[in-house]
Amino acid sequence: MITVEIDYGDDGLVPVVAQDMSEGDVLMLAYADEEAVERTRETGYAHYHSRSREETWKKGATSGNTQRVEEVRVDCDADALLYIVEQEGEGAACHTGHRSCFYRTIDGEERGERLFDPDEVYG
Repeated sequence: MITVEIDYGDDGLVPVVAQDMSEGDVLMLAYADEEAVERTRETGYAHYHSRSREETWKKGATSGNTQRVEEVRVDCDADALLYIVEQEGEGAACHTGHRSCFYRTIDGEERGERLFDPDEVYG
């Protein structure tokens, strides 16, 4: 049950920022539809909506790098969410194997190490 009315926009999606609860790092940006938000609240684990596959998915279902959601916050306009999470598994939130999807600068310089080889995990 959602108590704050979330604005899912014309496409039925709301942007979600996942932030590490212990270190405060921004781990990733994804999108959620109403089903993904409900599954997140019901299970305590982050669920998102894949725009490319057009389906709801549990973060880490393939890689094992799940996100246990400590709290869901809604921004002032109710058109963006913040999942405060404990990153589980190998600690990588990004499908590239990095801890954060924000692992490089605009000049292409990498910040942070790769925690797993995506070819080994995803094939």
